[in-house]
Amino acid sequence: MIDGIWSQVVGQPEAIAILRSAAAAAASIVDGSGSGSGMIHAWLFTGPPGSGRSVAARAFAGALECATGRGCGECPGCRTTITGTHADVRLVVPEGLSISVAEMRALVQTSARRPTGGRWQVVIIEDADRLTEGAANALLKCIEEPPERTVFLLCAPSDHPDDVPVTIRSRCRPVALRTPSATAIAEVLQLRDGIDADTARWAASVCGGHVGRARRLATDPAARDRRAAVLRIPLHLRRLSDVFECADDLVKTAEADATEVSERRDDAEKEALKTAMGYGGTGKGAAAASRGSAGAIKELEKRQKSRATRTQRDALDLALVDLAGFYRDVLVAGSRSTAVLTHPDHAADVAKAAGAWTPESTLRRLEAVLACREAIELNVKPRIAVEAMLTALYRG
Repeated sequence: MIDGIWSQVVGQPEAIAILRSAAAAAASIVDGSGSGSGMIHAWLFTGPPGSGRSVAARAFAGALECATGRGCGECPGCRTTITGTHADVRLVVPEGLSISVAEMRALVQTSARRPTGGRWQVVIIEDADRLTEGAANALLKCIEEPPERTVFLLCAPSDHPDDVPVTIRSRCRPVALRTPSATAIAEVLQLRDGIDADTARWAASVCGGHVGRARRLATDPAARDRRAAVLRIPLHLRRLSDVFECADDLVKTAEADATEVSERRDDAEKEALKTAMGYGGTGKGAAAASRGSAGAIKELEKRQKSRATRTQRDALDLALVDLAGFYRDVLVAGSRSTAVLTHPDHAADVAKAAGAWTPESTLRRLEAVLACREAIELNVKPRIAVEAMLTALYRG
């Protein structure tokens, strides 16, 4: 297993080799011991969902800030970068549906400063495909003429590469990640998270190559229950009424997940903002401060609503990915292929469906699931999209 900070990056030996070499070149620039050939100021990490794009970016950022230049994982630069507390490493995680131009302009302005205590000023942008046109243009200007000691690390899914403007992609060095193997995922679950071998192997085999999903399935009984409920749907659609019951369950579960994630955080954010704005105070000027805080609170609530919408969509999309995997497995079983199943623990249900459905009807069902994912991404109401999909699944 790879040591140091790179142990965080699962199943990506080729990418690690590239990043290690670049980190060494960056260290030679800071130390004045070399030309820094191989180190550039803008990187684009791409890969399928769950491949660890942001994890790889954080590990690279830690190596850039590492006192040894190798990513030892022990020095303050490495530790504070991984924990998210390094003063010169900024992480942009879009909580809503997009990254606004105002947010990007503020970030670009900050990134122009020299490092305060570290070796580099590092900006990590998760889901760079969510940049609005204005935000992309603001970032482009900074990437074209980057500050001397600033590095931009952009992350984007490889299934939608065109969502990152070509003007930005052409100025970044690409780092392509792949889906990690089940063996690599199981190993990291055991060594890093202390999960027993049987559970780790099971979670790794059913997570679809998504390291974070494997960890949730291995440690969270509720996540396992939600997955099991989704995979019961294909063989449960016996009557038209089942369509609406299953649609209601899917949407309500996604809404509940979004509420659970957002509720506590929303209240804490609102109270913190009110306190900062002097809301509820009794001293001189308190009334004016309270009136002035109303606009800021309204803006915060708008961002929170957008974040909740994204969280709900993500939870629903995860269920749809599991459904798509089931129908893919049915096609695999029906063709007598030796390909590995997405849901090996549901092989009996897959075999039953393969014996009952024609390949054509299975393919239509799979296409219905994929169409539902696309419809939700295009802002179709989730309930309408899900009911249309389940009706198609029922009809076959």
